Amino acid sequence: MSAIRQMTYRPAGRRAAAVETMTFGRLRELNDGGTQRTDFHVLAVIDAGPGSVTVDFLHHPLEERSAVWVPPGAVHRWDDIAEVAGHLVLFVPTAPVTHATRELVASPELAAHWSIPDADWPFVDTARNHLLLEASAPPGDSSTELPEILLSALIARLRPPHAEARLTHPVFRLFRSSVEAHFRQHHDAGYYARALGYAPRTLSRAVQRATGRTAKAYIVERITLEAKRLLAHDRLTAARCADMLGFPDPSNFSVFFHKATGKRPGAWQAMVTAE
Repeated sequence: MSAIRQMTYRPAGRRAAAVETMTFGRLRELNDGGTQRTDFHVLAVIDAGPGSVTVDFLHHPLEERSAVWVPPGAVHRWDDIAEVAGHLVLFVPTAPVTHATRELVASPELAAHWSIPDADWPFVDTARNHLLLEASAPPGDSSTELPEILLSALIARLRPPHAEARLTHPVFRLFRSSVEAHFRQHHDAGYYARALGYAPRTLSRAVQRATGRTAKAYIVERITLEAKRLLAHDRLTAARCADMLGFPDPSNFSVFFHKATGKRPGAWQAMVTAE
């Protein structure tokens, strides 16, 4: 497992642009097989495969008529893209212009990979091609808002799985935003219920409906994911992870991590580093 490389959004030749596109051919020229974390979204539409990508320790096959979404902060690696054809759209979190697509982009639980249904493909393909055309226009020929409008259309047509169901739960939306902001300091579901002004049972039901998990399980999964990122890619010690994630001491963190993953932090780190 290689050390992580932080990537910052820097559109080539269009400083004001919030959306940039590239082909997988261009990605092959730039990709060194390393592990990356970006401060922008990476959305890919796959025309043909096979290939693969790893996002936060989960391996996903890249197949014909499928999509990949890597949000800011997620650790990812393009493992095998020699045969992949398609396009990538890189954009900052504020780029989408509609309320629904902005809500979707803000979700920390975006689907990393899914197949695009045959019935949806013509609409996705058309939305993608329109965006590609507009993004390639000379800066003086069009407003910078047009790629952002067309990005929103593409996101709406791609319809990541379960996104609509999750966005219909206002209590869960508040909960996930609060967890994302405070999981390093607060590990107890009761804290979030009090902070949001809901009874613990009301909060638990909302999270269960949206995710199929209890509020406590959701928090544990978020902390565990961050711990894995810190151990595998930032190569931090268990003691440093404990400090960064709000545990009183390394022993407490080690017990938590072992319960969540079945391995002690040091053993898990050694295992993924050797891969």
